[in-house]
Parts: sequence; structure tokens; C-alpha cells
Amino acid sequence: IDPNSTVPLERAMTAPKAIVDAYALDEPATVDKTHVVLGWLLGESTDLDAALEAQVLEGVLLENSASPLLRALETTDLGGSPSPILGLEDSQRQMVFVAGVEGSEPERADAVEALVLDTLRDVAANGVPAEMIESVLHQIELSQREVTGDGYPYGLQLMMHALPAAIHDGDPIAVLDLEPALARLRAKAADPQFIPDLIRTLLLENTHRVRVVLKPDTELSAQKLAAELARLAAMQVALSDAEKLALMAQAKALAERQAEVDDISILPTVTREDIPAHIDLPTPVKTIAQPVSQTWFDRSTNGLVYLQAALDLPELTHDELDLLPIYSGVLTELGAGGRDYLQMAEAVTARTGGFSARSSIRPDLDNVQNLTSFFLLSGKALVRHADELVDLFHEHLNAARFDETDRIRDLISQIRFRSEQGIAGSGHVHAMNLASSGMSSRAKLTHESGGVAGVRRIKAMDDALDAPHALGDVAERLARLHAKIKGGLRRYNLIAEARHFADIEPALAAHARHGTAVKSFHLSPVHHPVHEAWLGNLAVNYCAKAYAAVPPLHDDAAALAVLGGFLRNGFLHRAIREQGGAYGGGAGYDSESASFRFYSYRDPRLADTLNDFDHSVDWLLNNQHEGRTVDEAIFGVISGIDKPGSPAGEAKKAFIDSLHGRTLEQQRLMRARILDVTEADLKRVAERYLLPETASIGVLAGPTREEELRG
Repeated sequence: IDPNSTVPLERAMTAPKAIVDAYALDEPATVDKTHVVLGWLLGESTDLDAALEAQVLEGVLLENSASPLLRALETTDLGGSPSPILGLEDSQRQMVFVAGVEGSEPERADAVEALVLDTLRDVAANGVPAEMIESVLHQIELSQREVTGDGYPYGLQLMMHALPAAIHDGDPIAVLDLEPALARLRAKAADPQFIPDLIRTLLLENTHRVRVVLKPDTELSAQKLAAELARLAAMQVALSDAEKLALMAQAKALAERQAEVDDISILPTVTREDIPAHIDLPTPVKTIAQPVSQTWFDRSTNGLVYLQAALDLPELTHDELDLLPIYSGVLTELGAGGRDYLQMAEAVTARTGGFSARSSIRPDLDNVQNLTSFFLLSGKALVRHADELVDLFHEHLNAARFDETDRIRDLISQIRFRSEQGIAGSGHVHAMNLASSGMSSRAKLTHESGGVAGVRRIKAMDDALDAPHALGDVAERLARLHAKIKGGLRRYNLIAEARHFADIEPALAAHARHGTAVKSFHLSPVHHPVHEAWLGNLAVNYCAKAYAAVPPLHDDAAALAVLGGFLRNGFLHRAIREQGGAYGGGAGYDSESASFRFYSYRDPRLADTLNDFDHSVDWLLNNQHEGRTVDEAIFGVISGIDKPGSPAGEAKKAFIDSLHGRTLEQQRLMRARILDVTEADLKRVAERYLLPETASIGVLAGPTREEELRG
């Protein structure tokens, strides 16, 4: 380890700076596409007290829509939405606090800066209620207590959380045991001037401030490409014959190295015999059918309680189905009952860990065109706040308000900006959803609600809200949809430690309702090929091919699940990433659409990548393969099935699986079939399902690739 690896401190600025720069926008419309952001450099992240103070300040200013700075950024007409770069960054040696907007214009930069600074001055002058500080401390306690791990293992999360302190010569153990520091923080927070003093010290009187205006430039991509080509041409002219020969030799050596098969026999070997035949999945310790359906899971939640309600999704009109993603996104961000949205946000933050809503629409295991469908509302809280959790939960569910039209307008705008921003980071998923959108009704809905078609729909809805009466019309339609959904048959799911059940039962009994049976949601069957490309502001491509396959209970589903990893490990990674230059590529079986899909991620190529998808099948069929390579692919699938989640996350999954008819026996059967897959099975299903003439294609690309795509 280099003993001189210390990250140096930034040189302190004596006056704020303003920077204007450009980003490439490969589409003609540039209105309201500028980012205006202010950033402050703070103290060192290894100072635990300073870091916690900065976290409290962030919470007071930005925790929820009632927080003063977030409220100003959400409701201003100077931008379309708060910047996605917002709040405290504390993983570096010196912390950074950022606030601003997106969807703005360069000439509004002074006004945006004034809005942020004036809001801070107002809070510094008038302070904040003690309850707001207590709410932020409550959120810190909840985050400290919660055992997460559904994204990646909880232990690894703790290690990553402690890593910055270790890197920058701090105390990683202290970062994980915050109780002493939190006690000191609570004592400081009792002073009414605590927050005003922090705002003045860390922000208002901090001269190390930068304002960045990032504006769109429709010519920047062409300019960069021309500059790169000119630079390459100049380099080529300047090369001597010897240098040219050396480059050719290096290219040849690289190609030979990429074609080599690594000797994996030197690695420790895991065999199929090392994989347990069965896995244990959570089961409820108590199930109640009447008067209200309830399941209770006893899980080690470290003092938290999780509450879910699944409502039968009723039959929806086309208009209601289009509104469903918006409804899910705004429901828990609105006022409810006698509280407006600001009062609701304050109550939720003070007593819970928040609420979320979504639909869960999944196909049957043996017929991809048949659906079971539910609307899910979820929340969590510390057990000592279980009564408030149940109360606020049912306020959202029973009495959500759709009369605050300005709030609905702001939320739809925020959903629009988030969905547009998410395209580049999840372009491969969008491309796969596009390619498989003709495979089933559920696959079509995925593309139209959450894919690029859904992004286009939300953008059109947001633009249309400028018309007279349009906002009121959307609010009325949302209210009607809510009335329709909330009446459905309800099934409750409670997750906590069994010793706390008695503390939760009375509150739930007072609020829980059975609901009524509704005409079930359904979609017309869909099965047609797709050959589509969507053009947008993308500098790279995302390519996908999809083939109609079989539902999960079919005998061939296991081999198709293993085939994806086998093709990725043996061929696609090398061809798409190492040789093709993409950031990533692979393949996999998708049980939701009963399809097999290939993809590439951030890919400089188009046609060659689509051809490489086909070449991977040829490679499989025309070669003999080592048995351990099949085993590796099997282990990849099994690791995904067996991957541990959080205590609550595993119980939630078990509850939702049971709603959709996924039994433990079925899961064990599919897992056993996967462990029995052979090379012959992989070749058989490839020959049967991956026929070139049946492929559907989905591509996301920039406008400069239009001619190539049409050709």
C-alpha cells in the first residue's frame, strides 16, 4: 500500500464562483433543458460529529416536501423539477452539499441562486420547529436500525458505509456505532439556534461555493466527433512506419489474447453436489381469513414493523390503465383526510419510514396471457409508532386528496424528469422490454407503462397540462381511479418480531376493512413480432433481440434460464464487451414475458451486435463445451434464486408470490430442474426457440444512427 495515498484537501476558495458549461443534446428542442445547481464544500467526512450535523441539516432542508428548501425547489417556476444532484455527498474526504433545479434556462441562473440563498436566509433568521429536527433524528434512528439487504447483502452494505472512513484515516467502527455521536447530536439540537447556526456556518458564510449552469448544445456532439476524427487523422499522418508496424502488432496480440480460453482449472471448484437440494423460504406464523385477510410474519426486523395491503386490481379502461403509473407515483405524496400534502409529509416523516404504492401484475406460471393483478400499498415504522403507521397508512388508502392540483402538477413534472433521466442508465432494460413487447399482454403493458413508450406518454401528459382545465381533468380522473381501486378486496401483510404482534394488532383491527369483490383486471392476449428502434438524446446504443419461449412451469424453462448465463460467460461478454466495446452485454430468460432476450449496454455498435447475438447461438451449437462451464451457468441462476434478502424483504416476496399463486413446491420444482440441466438441454432449447427468422428486435439509439437503422 502506498503510504502517501492520502487524498489532499481542496484549496479553500475565498469567493464564490460561477461556471457555465454545455452538454450534448442531439435533438432540436432546447427549451427548459438547462441545469442550475449550487454546491458548497463542507468539512471532512471523517469528523463524525460534523458529518451527523450535515446530515441533520440536509434532513431539515430536504427530507420531504414540507422541508423549506425542497418545497421551494419543487414549487418554483424557475425549473421543472429539483435537480437529481441534490443534498449531501459524504463519501469523499470532504463533504459536499448541492441544491438546484433542472428543466430551467441559462438566464434564470441568478434567480435560482437567489431562491436558494433567500430560502436559507429565511430559515437562518426564523429557525425551524423543534418537531422538524426531531423528525430528522427519527429518520436517522430508523435508518440505523433497519436491516436492509435486498439490493446487496447487509454485511456488504455496512462495509461500504464504513469504507470512506477507512480510506480517509477515520474510524470505521464509530461510523457503524452512532449511539454516542447521536447522543451528543441530540444535546446540541436542543438549542433553538442549532439549525440557524449550521446554515450560516456551512452555507451562507461559506465562500467555497460554486454555481454551475449546464446548458444544452445541439452542435456539441458533432463538434466532438469532428475534433476526434481530426486528432486521429493527425496522429495517423505523424506515425512513422515503425510505429505503424508496432500498432499492428499490438492489435494482433490483443485479438489473440481476447480469443484465448482462460485456464479456469486453477480456480477452486464448486460442484453441483455442493448446492443444497432445497432452500427454506419464509412462511407466515399466523394467517387470518375473516373478517379481514391477514398474514403475519415473524422476522428479525430489529424493532421495525412493515405493513402492506394488497387490493384486487379491478377491470380498468384504457384511460385508467394509462393513468395507473401516475396514480401509483402520486398517491403517497398527496394530502389525505384533513391534512394537506405538507402536513401529511410532516406527519409521515415524524412517525414512519415512509409509504410507497405500486401495481403488481404477473402472468400465471403455466399461461403467460393469464394475469393475476393487485394494487400494493406499503409502509414501515419503528414498532413504538405502530399506531401512527396504521393510521397514516389508511389515511393514504381511504382518504387521499386529489384537490391539490398544483401539487399534482409538480409531481407529474417530477415523474416526467425522473423517467427521462432513467433512460440512459437503464437503456438495455428498455430495449429488452421493447423487443419482447409483442410476446404477451403483460410484456406490452411493461413497455407502455414503464418503458420508453411510457416515458413518451408521461412527457405528453405533462406538456398537455398547460392547456386550460387540463389539470383539473387529470385530478378528477385520478380521484375516480382511486375510488375504484380502494374498494377492492384487501389482504394485509404484517412483518415484525412476534413479541411485538400484540402491540400492532389493536391498531390494525381498528382500521382494517375487508373490501368487496371486483371484476378482475385483464388484458387481451398479445403475440406479434416487433422490429422497432427509438431515437433519443443518446450517445450510445442499446440493442436487444427477443424470442418467444415458454412459461416458467414448462419443462424447457429451466434450460432457457441456464442458457442465458452460458452464452454470456462463454461468448457474449467477449464479443460484445471486450471486442465490441460495449459496457456490457448478455442474455437471459424472462419469465414475465415467457421470452428469451439478448441485450447490449452502452454499445458503440448496432448491426454487428445484433449479428453477434446470432453468432453466440452458432457457437453453442457448433462446439463441444466443458461440463464445468454448464455448471458455472447453473450456479449463476441458483445464486440468483438463493440470494438472501433482508428479513422483511424475504417476507414481502413470499407474500406477493403467494398472491400470484407461486407456491413453495413450485419454486422447489423449478430449482431442481435447473440443477439437472445438461449441455444437450441447452442445445435442444436453442435449436427449438432461438430461430433467427422469429426474432423480435428493439433498439434505443441517438438520432445520428437513423440512416443506419432504416438501412
